[in-house]
Amino acid sequence: MLYRTVPKTGESLSILGYGFMRLPRSPGGGLDEERAISQLRHAIDEGVNYVDTSPLYHFGRSEPILARALEDGYREKVNIADKLPPWSVKTREDMDRILDNQIRILKAGYIDYYLLHSLTRESWEKLVRLDVLSFLDAAKNDGRIRKAGFSFHGDPATFRAIVDAYDWHFCQIQYNYLDEENQEGTAGLEYAAGKHLAVMIMEPLRGGNLASPVPNEVRKIWDESPIRRSTAAWGLRWVWDHPEVTVVLSGMNTEADIDENLREASTAYPNSLGDGERPLVGRVRDAYRALMKVNCTGCSYCMPCPAGVNIPECFALYNRAALFPQKWGNTLLYLAKVGGIVGREAHAGLCLGCGRCEKICPQKIPIPERMREVAREMEGRGFRFKVTVAKAGFSLYDAVLRIPNPLRRRR
Repeated sequence: MLYRTVPKTGESLSILGYGFMRLPRSPGGGLDEERAISQLRHAIDEGVNYVDTSPLYHFGRSEPILARALEDGYREKVNIADKLPPWSVKTREDMDRILDNQIRILKAGYIDYYLLHSLTRESWEKLVRLDVLSFLDAAKNDGRIRKAGFSFHGDPATFRAIVDAYDWHFCQIQYNYLDEENQEGTAGLEYAAGKHLAVMIMEPLRGGNLASPVPNEVRKIWDESPIRRSTAAWGLRWVWDHPEVTVVLSGMNTEADIDENLREASTAYPNSLGDGERPLVGRVRDAYRALMKVNCTGCSYCMPCPAGVNIPECFALYNRAALFPQKWGNTLLYLAKVGGIVGREAHAGLCLGCGRCEKICPQKIPIPERMREVAREMEGRGFRFKVTVAKAGFSLYDAVLRIPNPLRRRR
């Protein structure tokens, strides 16, 4: 494991951070807590010393699972990053109440890296009016938090204003080879580092969209490289190549992904990509931009939807259809995942256009408008009939599987 230094403290952090936002699922669809705990402990044993959570993740379940994972001496091996949710803050007293509750849930004694979560111009101005900076000072002075920072999903001017407004130790930004200019981008990364902030990176693979599967147009470009890497490894190494980056957060939820990321984090020095590799990544970026329909990272801040729409899944399926144009396969996948064949209906056609999701989307996607587009393209005419036929087909298949096979050898 390689480590980089927090400029204002000299502390060493693993360049690979563990994001506790996308935890493994059990076969029944719920969270597989035991597997999540085992995975995190394995990563810590291999040198990861920074783990990131939030009250928002998994609707409040991320923090308690993390607390269990850090029992048996693991708490002393890592730095916990947790967040103050601005949308839950109505008064100055709420800040103390939320922080104290987080420390209690985590059983951590204190939080190492505490962030104001997902700041925009509006949420920043709200927190400043409620005296958030004195709250941070007090929490540092009494030992409840060790370092103060913020994560950001807004415009570049607001980002710079926030960086300049307080003596932050760190910030967290979205950065990957598709987002060099989105939100704060490369300019923001360099500005924060120039102010001696540690910079933590979220969404290095855009919610997994830059990992796999890979469209043919992109695969052909990667195949030109004499250096063989997975698409996930390419994305991570591109971010790590920037010396201004301190930690890259990965939402790892399979053992194979964890082990691959650990291997890459043992050799990903700054400026280690060759001169031929950087232009290759640039060509891949251009190919993706030409193919993708919606700029969604799957962060799920828009959820839950009052109408029951699974917004990130609908966008992911829409993008998949654009990247991999297999009409019937994509239609069946859409029907199965959000059409109500398996589980409840959660398709785009349910959208009521209330706009709640659009107000809190970090990517500023006009979600109701795009949901109408998804419904038009992915559902089309006769959607209910398609769902009924598909349900009947799945029921028949399931019934066939349950019929005893007379030819099966008796034991």
